[in-house]
Amino acid sequence: MPIEFRDDREAGRLLAVEDGAVVGRIAYFVLADAPHALVAVHTIVEQGHEGRGIASGLVKTFYGIAAAEGVPVVPLCPYAASWAAKHPDEAPEPPAGVVAAAKAQLAASPGLG
Repeated sequence: MPIEFRDDREAGRLLAVEDGAVVGRIAYFVLADAPHALVAVHTIVEQGHEGRGIASGLVKTFYGIAAAEGVPVVPLCPYAASWAAKHPDEAPEPPAGVVAAAKAQLAASPGLG
């Protein structure tokens, strides 16, 4: 059965679901100030599901959601940042001011993501 990606915006989670079970997720938050960027904080794949492209699928889907909403992604998560560096055509670099605002918001509210 294919992996399904579900955006649970209220919980700040993009979920990878297979056979009804969550097999991976990106923890994220929405930047409070305009342009309301999506900020990836952690990418997690459940034990036993690694090496199947789930993390890559999550990040690619995350960038797709942001593109559809017309907002940038700030990849504070090391995996998302690495993926973005390898896929610059799919992962435009966010403006420096947006990155600074995302880092400030995360520092002010460490429970985000």
